[in-house]
Amino acid sequence: MATALSDVYDTPEPFDRIILPEGYRPGDQEEFMGPMQRAYFLGKLRAWKEAIVEESRATMAQLQVDTLREPDIADRASSETDWGIELRTRDRQRKLIAKIDAAIRRLYAGEYGYCEVTGEPIGLGRLEARPIATMTLESQERHERIEKVSRDD
Repeated sequence: MATALSDVYDTPEPFDRIILPEGYRPGDQEEFMGPMQRAYFLGKLRAWKEAIVEESRATMAQLQVDTLREPDIADRASSETDWGIELRTRDRQRKLIAKIDAAIRRLYAGEYGYCEVTGEPIGLGRLEARPIATMTLESQERHERIEKVSRDD
């Protein structure tokens, strides 16, 4: 039976309050998805989301400032095409933000870093390259092969 003192002193610091050392990178020698790694990926995901949100704000501000003033119809069409591409990019980034939020929820739930298909660790290299990954590379490749076969039918 735990006492009040052991409850207070044995509880680890929540991973979202850990301040990581300068230049910290997760390594294979430490516990997989331990507090330090979870804090690292939380910071990485939050920074990524903030960068996307900031880009969106800049785009929207630019859209409001730059009304289509080109007198030439060809220039106007070119500007409209550019803005259409920019808005489609922002829409893709909006969907990416939803995936980032889902990854952050998985971090807090203790499910982050584990394959949703097999339950195996995804691997630090893959998570470093794609922090929103939900499957191991093998599971992802299998999923894509199955998806390709069903599309070909």
